[in-house]
Amino acid sequence: MRRLRNVKIVATLGPSSSDYESIKALFVAGADVFRLNMSHGTHDEHRARHAIIRKLETEFSRPIAILADLQGPKLRVGTFAAGAVELEEGDAFRFDLEDVPGTNQRARLPHPEIFAALEPGSELLVNDGKIRLRVEDCGADYANCTVTVGGTISDRKGVNVPDVVLPVAALSDKDRKDLEFACEMGVDWLALSFVQRPEDVIEARELAKGRAAILSKIEKPSAVRCFDDILAVSDGVMVARGDLGVELPVQAVPPIQKQLIRKCRAAAKPVIVATQMLESMIESPMPTRAEVSDVATAIYEGADAVMLSAESAAGRYPVEAVETMNNVAISVEKDPIYREVIEASRNADRQTVADGIVAAAREIAETTDIAAICAYTQSGKTVALTARERPRVPIIALSPIDATLRRMTLTWGVHAVHCGELERFKQAVVNAARAARDFGFADETQQIIVTAGVPFNVQGTTNILRVAPCDERLIYRTDPE
Repeated sequence: MRRLRNVKIVATLGPSSSDYESIKALFVAGADVFRLNMSHGTHDEHRARHAIIRKLETEFSRPIAILADLQGPKLRVGTFAAGAVELEEGDAFRFDLEDVPGTNQRARLPHPEIFAALEPGSELLVNDGKIRLRVEDCGADYANCTVTVGGTISDRKGVNVPDVVLPVAALSDKDRKDLEFACEMGVDWLALSFVQRPEDVIEARELAKGRAAILSKIEKPSAVRCFDDILAVSDGVMVARGDLGVELPVQAVPPIQKQLIRKCRAAAKPVIVATQMLESMIESPMPTRAEVSDVATAIYEGADAVMLSAESAAGRYPVEAVETMNNVAISVEKDPIYREVIEASRNADRQTVADGIVAAAREIAETTDIAAICAYTQSGKTVALTARERPRVPIIALSPIDATLRRMTLTWGVHAVHCGELERFKQAVVNAARAARDFGFADETQQIIVTAGVPFNVQGTTNILRVAPCDERLIYRTDPE
């Protein structure tokens, strides 16, 4: 099955998409990657969904990536004697560690790590930022605040602390158990929540032990401030706009989204844009025009993937949501302005032989009649570098390693194909030509570009670029052994 677009679609699975038929329908509609949200569902439910995806992978002979999204620590207030109280602007309100029900004057905040990080002037946000309080004075077990934005506060609502780095590990005990379960099950990507510093990513990588790639969710201002360091130790990034929009002024999120996408592309690491992309389709079969524009904007900016959350996991129209994203992507990528924007934003710092090879491949493909760029890879790095160039022709990634192929399905423009280990370069060219023909990217009259490395089957050796015919008879006549 060949997609008619380059940007990828990530679909979250849940109650609306748990059985074989519904997951298959999402894949046929356009989903390239499936997200298992570890905040919801049991391990048995996730295991069943994982098995269905792997069955579809075999059925369609196409690698499919599975992303396990870890919940991260949850900071919440305690309970209230009345269940809920109303706070008004200017009210004095106190948070403390006392294990007694809250009133309209105080509430329990069972997180001493928050009190340890607060300073006078810090801001506390409750219930997704609907209620805002300014810290006046604080200590190891309390914070006296003034309400700056009032509203109803009720049992166990979430708390955000936007302007301080909290001494809280990104991985809770639940996350550690979920991480081990996901890795043993065989997921391809781990999405890490509550990232504040690069050390959070390093810890997750050590626990994963190479069994899954690490994707950092950027959802806190502290992560934005040290993004370059976080990106350096991550395999990919998710721009998690929900929490970003709570902890930062909403008008700051679009520029940050654009900046993070540019930096990820320059680093040749995939980036997902997520949260509320087609939110109205949870209940409606049609999106709003603003939502369509939001999806289109992420694609124009060069994102590798756009993501559906509740729309596909718990909504009434999961398949329609995927179809909408697919159609928007196809429409955007047909727009001549899309190519202008993508090519104008090409900002790679090329320093290696592989950098030069993939840049040359893209240049040749744009100036001659080339049907596809076929890249052999062990780790996926060469394919990521090729995708960074955003060529005008399809990218066919060939590898003998299933884990590599699956991870690459998150990357812009990549069609992943399994092949055996190489022994001769002619074999590489023949395999590439067959893949281009078999998946409808070329016919025998056309040419492809093949990139590979000698010695074969070794990471980091990309050093060959060959313009080759798709007609195998011509390959055997002209190519060296």
